[in-house]
Formats: sequence, structure tokens, C-alpha cells
Amino acid sequence: MTILITGGAGFIGSNFIPYYLESHSSVKIVNIDKLTYAANVTNLASVENNNRYTFIKGDICDRGLIERIFTQYDFKGVIHFAAESHVDNSINSPTAFINTNIVGTFNLIDVAKNHWMDAANSPKPQHKNSRFHHISTDEVYGTLGEKGLFTEQTPYAPNSPYSASKASSDFIVRSYFHTYGMNVVTTNCSNNYGPNQHDEKLIPTIIRKALSGENIPIYGDGTNVRDWLYVLDHCIGIDLVFNKGVSGETYNIGGNNERNNLYIANRICEILDELKPKDKSYKNQISFVSDRPGHDYRYAIDASKIETELGWQAQENFETGITKTVNWYINKYSN
Repeated sequence: MTILITGGAGFIGSNFIPYYLESHSSVKIVNIDKLTYAANVTNLASVENNNRYTFIKGDICDRGLIERIFTQYDFKGVIHFAAESHVDNSINSPTAFINTNIVGTFNLIDVAKNHWMDAANSPKPQHKNSRFHHISTDEVYGTLGEKGLFTEQTPYAPNSPYSASKASSDFIVRSYFHTYGMNVVTTNCSNNYGPNQHDEKLIPTIIRKALSGENIPIYGDGTNVRDWLYVLDHCIGIDLVFNKGVSGETYNIGGNNERNNLYIANRICEILDELKPKDKSYKNQISFVSDRPGHDYRYAIDASKIETELGWQAQENFETGITKTVNWYINKYSN
């Protein structure tokens, strides 16, 4: 069977595609990616010659293109990663977020519905198991205080143009299940980290600035808390939900690794002090900068549903995952 991956040259998608091709030897993957600044085809060098992998440069907002490739490849599944995802950019330039995350998602699921279904609640016989998997974020739930966790029942309360656009896309996918009986699943994940992440994100920025001798910028007082999920653990969770999740359901995937930003900066500096020591600690480069508007204080996910129902378990804790990650970026920034 052939599945469509959108945004597969981005951070999570480029970790998922090699993993999935290796784990599912009969599956073919078509990857469509617009190749914005956040994507990098070299992240997929390991699979570019794989005869079960095809790359298409294209935009999910181009409905005609989406219709043509559905006709050409007769996809039996879609795993939809493609999204504008950087909160700061969404504050400065929200238009791209509305277009890609809302209009793009609508195009994909509407074309999939037309291709897979004869009528509402009536899939074509060859598409009775075809599934649309929407990848989302914990940011749709808003912010938490000192205590509590996001569950699948947490009301949506997005606070940035980015999270509002992702919430909108989640609702579109939900509506296609309830209105048309489409086979859909959604996963909402916590902050990912690991190889291939774009340089602008927090952890690569800390490592890059540390190694280049620049100030390491931390928003506010550094006490904003995130639940950190190693990217390969996320890929395993996506695989489980796509293949075994219950249609119409949402599954939260979180690493159960809450850390505040200052802790992360300090921990990375400690690892660098060990691996690439210099005359004084990298911690001396940590500096505090003005907080961004509407900065959510804390995110943390309750992943017990995917753990209980599908048997998912994070393999990495933050300490093991961050060491692997720092090593990967040292290698990247040294070349």
C-alpha cells in the first residue's frame, strides 16, 4: 500500500519516514513538502534512493496538485505533518499559518474524502481501511498553572496564532469524522527534540549559540515549563496510532519529562562542558531576554491513554535523549 506523508522533510517527518520504511517493508511512501525554510531534503538522504520512497516538491494549499497525486498513487493513508510551527513567526506573520495549517489541512482531508468515499459513512470497498492521521500539538490546550496535565478531554484554549491555526485544523479533521464518517485519528504531542530540528528552535539554538561563543538567549526568567518528547519516541507513537488507534479518537503523546527552559540551558551547558570543554563553563553565556507576547507558562501531557490502550512507552528520558541530541548537533555544527 502507498501512503502520503505531508511535510516529510521537516523535523518530525524526516525522522518518521526512515523509521517507517524500515519498520513496514511492504509500505510505499510519497512525501510532499513545500520545502520552506524549516525543511531540509538532506535530512532524508538515507532514503532518497529507496525504491519505496518518492519525493514531490509541492504545496498542500495547491488543491489541484493534491487531487492529481491522489489519482496517480491511490493513497490508502495520509499522515499529515505539514505545518507552520514556530510561535514567534506566527506572532509576526500569521498569514502563512492560517493558509498552511487551516486551508492546507482542509484541502487534504476533503480530497481524501472525495477519493475514499462514495457517500457519508460509505467508504469505497477498496478504501474501507484508508485512514487520515492528523499530527497536532499540545499548544491547542492553552497553558497550565503549576499543577495538572493536558488530557484528551481538556478544553481547547489556544493563545497564539500558531496554536489557534492548529486548533482550527483539529476541528476540521474532527468534523470529517462526525459528518462524513471518515476514518480519522489525531495525535497531540508535547515539545519534540532530537536530530534534524531547525536551528531556530530552543534546544538547537542553545547548542549553536554555546558552541559559537554567543549569548544563549532565554525568555523571561527561564521558568516556562515544557514536557519534552524525544522525536523517535513520537514516531513510534504515531506508528501505533496510525495502525491501531480507534477511528475518531485523539491520543496525546508526551514524554513525561517536564523541564523549565533554564534547566535545559544549564543541562546542555554541563554536557558541553564535558564533551567540548573550554576555559570557562558555557553557563556563563546564558542571558535573559524580554519574554514573548502571550508566552504560555506550562505545558504537560497525560499520555496514559496511548500507554494503556496501545501499549506505547517512551524509550528515552530527558537525560538520555538530550545527551544523544547534543552529540548530534556537535557533529552538525562542527562540519
